[in-house]
Amino acid sequence: MKTDGHGTPLDSTTTYSASLGSDWASADLDTLRAKFYQLYIAVEQSPAATAITDTDGRIEYVNQRFLDVTGYTREELVGKTPAMIQSGMTPESVYRDMWQTLRSGHVWQGELQNRKKNGELYWEAETLTPIRNDSGEIVNFVAVKEDITERKRQEEELKLLASVFQTGQATLITDADMRIERVNRAFTDITGYAEEEVVGLTPKLFKSGRHDKAFYVSLWDSVLETGHWQGEIWNRNKYGEIYPLWQSITAVYDDAGNIRHFIAVFHNIAERKRMESELEHQATRDHLTGAHNRRAFDTAMRKAIRQAERSDNTFSLLLFDIDHFKSVNDQHGHETGDIILKRLATLVSQTLRSTDLLARWGGEEFAILLQDSSAQGGTVFAERLRQQVAETRLHGLAVTISLGITEYRRGDSRKRFWLASTARYIAPSTRVEIGWASPTPISERPQVTVMTVHGAECITL
Repeated sequence: MKTDGHGTPLDSTTTYSASLGSDWASADLDTLRAKFYQLYIAVEQSPAATAITDTDGRIEYVNQRFLDVTGYTREELVGKTPAMIQSGMTPESVYRDMWQTLRSGHVWQGELQNRKKNGELYWEAETLTPIRNDSGEIVNFVAVKEDITERKRQEEELKLLASVFQTGQATLITDADMRIERVNRAFTDITGYAEEEVVGLTPKLFKSGRHDKAFYVSLWDSVLETGHWQGEIWNRNKYGEIYPLWQSITAVYDDAGNIRHFIAVFHNIAERKRMESELEHQATRDHLTGAHNRRAFDTAMRKAIRQAERSDNTFSLLLFDIDHFKSVNDQHGHETGDIILKRLATLVSQTLRSTDLLARWGGEEFAILLQDSSAQGGTVFAERLRQQVAETRLHGLAVTISLGITEYRRGDSRKRFWLASTARYIAPSTRVEIGWASPTPISERPQVTVMTVHGAECITL
C-alpha cells in the first residue's frame, strides 16, 4: 500500500471500495479523500492492533496500537510478513488452518502466541478477514488483534491452583516471603524430604552450588516482572545427590496486585539428560576409539576459526597416521590393528589439555586441534608426541607415526587443513617425522630445507 510521509494510504480506494458502500462510487475525488482519511484516522487511533496485508501475507499497513504492542516501527514491518512476530511456540497446524480458512474466503479467529521486538512473548486473540474487490477477488487480509496476555496468565494460574495437588509432578507452595507452606507426595519422592521437614523453610535448602548468583537473580527478576519462570535447574536432595530438574515457578497475586504465593512445579530430568548425553556421544564420537569424529572436528574447527577471527588468538592443526599400518593388519590381523588404534587414541588423549580436541579422521589417520597454540608450540608438542608413541609398545608392538602441522592465522581458509595433510604425507616419503605446512603450496616455494628440531627432522619453508 502506498502511503504519504505519515503512513496515510494514498491509492487504496479500489482495494476497499467493496467495503465502503455504493454511494462512494458517485462521490468526487475530494470527498473520497476526505472520507478515506476519516476512515484512516479511525483505524489509526483504534485501541485494537490492526494490520493489512496483501494476499501473500506481506504487511502493507499497521496502526499505532500494533506498533505499541510489538515494539517495531512501521518501517521495520511494512513489506515484511507477520513471521517477524511469530514466536515459534504456536503449532504449525494452527497456521495451516488459518491460511486454509482465509484463502477459502472465510473469516478466521483464534489465539496466537507471538514475540515482541525485545523478545518478550505475548498472547493475542486475532480476527482475520479477507477483503474482496468489486470483482469479488480477495486482494487483502485485515487482522484485528487483542492482547490477551494478562488473561492467559490468570487462566494459567487458575489451572495450576485447581490441579496443583492432583498432578503427578512435584509441587511446592510458598508464601510471599518464600517460606514453604505445602508440598505434595511427588515432591517427597524426588527430594527425599517429607512435608514436616521443609514447612517454614525456604527453597534455599535445595541449592546445589551449580548455579551462580546471576542465575538466581535472572530467575527471580523474571518471576517478579512477568509472574512466571520456567527452565532447567540443578538441585540437591536430602541425601546430598545433585540432579537436574525442569521447573516452573509462578507468582500468585491478590486483587490488589500483591504477591501472595509462589507455586513451583518440577520433575526430574536426569534420565532425559543421560539419554541426551548418550545420543550426543554417539553423534560426535568415533565408535572404535572413542575419539571425536570428523563431524565433531569440523564443528570445533569452525568455532576455532570464528574465535581467531574475532581476536588475536591462534590455533594449530596436527594430523598424523601410523606408519605402515597396513602391514600391521596384514601380519597381526585387523583385531590387533583395532586394539592399537584404541590404545593410541587413549595415549594421545592423555597428553592433551582440556581445550584441545582429538579426532579420528579415518582409518589410521587422526587430527588434533591445539587451541591457543602457535607454530612453535605445535612443533614442540608434535615432537614430544612422536617420541612418546615411539617409546610406547601398543599391544606388544612398536609403532611410529608421521605428523603434519599447520598454524591458523587470521584470514586463512580451511585450505590450511589440507596443507597440514600434505605435510604429513611428505614426512614418510622423505623420512621426515614432522612436516610443517605454510599457506603457500610447497611446489610454488623457491626452496625447501630440512633441519633438526628437538632431535627430529622438520621441513622448514
